[in-house]
Amino acid sequence: MDLKANLSRYVAVNQQEAADKKLMLDLMETQEHLFTRINKCAHFTASAWVVNQGRDKVLMAYHNLYDSWAWLGGHADGNKNLLEVAIKEVQEESGLKNVKAVTNEIFSIEVLTVDGHEKKGLYEPSHLHLNVTYLLEADENEPLINKPDENSEVAWFKLDDAVAASNEEWFRKRIYPKLNAKLKQYLDGSLAK
Repeated sequence: MDLKANLSRYVAVNQQEAADKKLMLDLMETQEHLFTRINKCAHFTASAWVVNQGRDKVLMAYHNLYDSWAWLGGHADGNKNLLEVAIKEVQEESGLKNVKAVTNEIFSIEVLTVDGHEKKGLYEPSHLHLNVTYLLEADENEPLINKPDENSEVAWFKLDDAVAASNEEWFRKRIYPKLNAKLKQYLDGSLAK
């Protein structure tokens, strides 16, 4: 899976995505170690908008670090196949075993700011997450297990309720509504599959 090629052909749906796509591609040309945390300024992450089989609910985790309900995902940590990273992170953070891609194509992109924080007793400076989001599907009846070192709860939400559950204003206004709108476009066929 060639991320640079996939990003190059990705069609941005708004100004945020167009600007973030350009920044990601520019950084891929000028920066090293973007797939590991060695690069302290910016590195790739993968997130998932995990829907149930009816595609009317989304899976969220209550992230301890951000003190908010949020999508699932994590760092590439050397893996350049970000779809694999997204699936692995969902499985680790939720306990779900049967997670599959609705599409192998990139669903959304975002450059996310991460404020400086302490993790496992060490200070992490503020940096950027070059985030690639994938649309995944799982069975809402499969048992959920939280990952105590990262989240305190995992639950399914109706699409609009997932947006409202977030305490992070930028995500609540810009990211999660965009993902829901793209999901509806994907389902009605107006978004390329």
